[in-house]
Amino acid sequence: MNQKKQQQSGANFLTNLLFNIIAPTMILTKLSTPDKLGVLNGLLLALAFPLAYGSYDLIKNKEWNYISILGLVSVLLTGGFSLMKLDGIWFAIKEAAIPLLIGISVLLLNKTKYDLVRTMIFNPNVFNIDLIHQKIDETNTTDKFEQLISKTTYIFSSSFFLSATLNFFLAVVILKSPTGTPEFNAELGKMTALSFPVIMLPSMVVLMASIFYLTKGITSITGLKFQEMINEPS
Repeated sequence: MNQKKQQQSGANFLTNLLFNIIAPTMILTKLSTPDKLGVLNGLLLALAFPLAYGSYDLIKNKEWNYISILGLVSVLLTGGFSLMKLDGIWFAIKEAAIPLLIGISVLLLNKTKYDLVRTMIFNPNVFNIDLIHQKIDETNTTDKFEQLISKTTYIFSSSFFLSATLNFFLAVVILKSPTGTPEFNAELGKMTALSFPVIMLPSMVVLMASIFYLTKGITSITGLKFQEMINEPS
């Protein structure tokens, strides 16, 4: 990855952070009181940020991005549950359902052309695919490699199952106030703010573990060193 791509990647990360976490959290915790925007207007404005970013990302890329779609669904469900004044348990179920569905999809799509491990991890942007497959053919270890991909899939999917579990319990612990009140909006903002360290960091550890397992397995099968199997920055 060259310097320009690194800058773009950093900018995208900061934009995601701003629109999906920072802005909604600040609005829900600081501006949704009756003397400011009010409960409904505060919630709608907070929802507008991730909704607008998800829509922009979808239009800009001109293709269906499952992350954008899930983001839009999550926003719409949060808004709908709030307007219907559903109990906090429904928010907990919603928070757990999305990563749970992703994890199940990872398992179901294994060994298909939509295999998410191959799409998101073992792809030409990261790995020297041609060289790895050349070594696999030379050593006649195709079956071992497919088994490696399958085992990596189980590790990869477990990151989403972990996220679903943590999402559910985080929502149950934090969302205590009646829906539609400033207190509930503040709790929703707090939950959003805590979701990154409490949920994302452990999930990233599991994701990195799946990448480590895959690279070690490729080394064992092909004899390639890490530097050889990874595409060099351009």
